[in-house]
Amino acid sequence: MSIVDRLSNEVPFFRQKRDGLGRLGLSTFQKCTAAIRVMAYGSSFDAVDEYLRLGATTARLCVENFMEAIINLFGDEYLRRPTPADLQRLLHIGELRGFSGLIGSIDCTLNDINVLDRSPVFDDIINVQAPQVNFSVNRREYHLAYYLTDVEDERDAYTQYDVSDFQQGEGIGSSHVDFTYSTDIPTNIANQMGVRTRIRDRQAHQQLKGDLVEHIWRKFGRDKDNNRASMPHFNYYRLF
Repeated sequence: MSIVDRLSNEVPFFRQKRDGLGRLGLSTFQKCTAAIRVMAYGSSFDAVDEYLRLGATTARLCVENFMEAIINLFGDEYLRRPTPADLQRLLHIGELRGFSGLIGSIDCTLNDINVLDRSPVFDDIINVQAPQVNFSVNRREYHLAYYLTDVEDERDAYTQYDVSDFQQGEGIGSSHVDFTYSTDIPTNIANQMGVRTRIRDRQAHQQLKGDLVEHIWRKFGRDKDNNRASMPHFNYYRLF
């Protein structure tokens, strides 16, 4: 509602107007819903015609104006780079859920992993401008945080747990941003290639994945009746 209210008040395109006969035109909700559905599902502009009763040309205008408005109205607050304090908060949230070193998740269902690999999300890491993150999993130290990708939501197939049993106080977990780490490092080909090599280290990836499985199994591997439970499948993508 916050987005809809600001768009209707501050962006003329999203205001509901009347035509020459005095009839109300498309509402702000219709325009926002059209833009979000096209972007979320990767559908064509005419796919929302029957559902929202607006044509492909109007749907295209909705998407274009929606993206521009979101950047202009919310970019400074929500589209900025995370600060070290932001990263520490995300690490704490991930650790509460059993994933030490986790800073978020990315849905690659509609976006090929190769596209993600070339995303500007990784520019700061490759340019050695990202904060240093340190964490331990299964008694092993790591220095590259990660995203989970394509996490399957199979809530009906797996036992549910009360994660409050494993929650810790702020700052007690193993995941920390190294606030003493300096990003004032010259950007050159040698540094960039070194970072790329670390990110693509398959052996390190497999080691972390195995440690995560062991770590999560110890925390969530049995239900309240002490029975072994099925573990959900997950993938991850190393970040920095």
